Amino acid sequence: MSITTGTLYIISAPSGAGKTSLVKALLDSEALIRVSVSHTTRAMRPGEVEGVNYHFTNREQFTRMLDNNEFLEHAEVFGNLYGTSQKWVEQTLAEGFDLILEIDWQGAQQVRRLMPQAKSIFILPPTQEALRHRLTNRGQDSGEIIEQRMREAVSEMSHYVEYDYLLINDDFAHALSDLRAIFRANQLLQSPQQQRHAGLLSELLA
Repeated sequence: MSITTGTLYIISAPSGAGKTSLVKALLDSEALIRVSVSHTTRAMRPGEVEGVNYHFTNREQFTRMLDNNEFLEHAEVFGNLYGTSQKWVEQTLAEGFDLILEIDWQGAQQVRRLMPQAKSIFILPPTQEALRHRLTNRGQDSGEIIEQRMREAVSEMSHYVEYDYLLINDDFAHALSDLRAIFRANQLLQSPQQQRHAGLLSELLA
């Protein structure tokens, strides 16, 4: 049986929209979906694992990879560099896994230029008030930082028009069901189904 090439998914959302929780729940129930592990120059935090949370890389090595055009997308955030290995993405897709890139709209634009076949999903909160409530309930940031994150969120949400799918995370279970439906619908497209069931189709048409 031939190997079906996986689909690359870009998933973006403002901080507090629930993207990380939705992706984790999806991965827990779907064996053929992977999430990309980025390279970063930032220091490893307590509880993080090399190769699971990130590939922790020094700045010299990261810059060398950048000069060699090894990244599908890259960005600098708060003085730290982040990037997605293009070779690893291509290998993972070739093995038949669907692959998720959790990146912002700027990274999404970079990926679309190199891999225009990628599917993209933007996750929105139901209201600004709900987003503010979620950010406040984390208990991690001061009021000033929360206001800064809200301003950034409004700016980021304006880019939803660049995405294929729009998902509103009002009710978590409903949003997860919608997310699963997107992946399932793309798995049932004619081209991957033809690869997946080549033997059956040959027998049916004999």
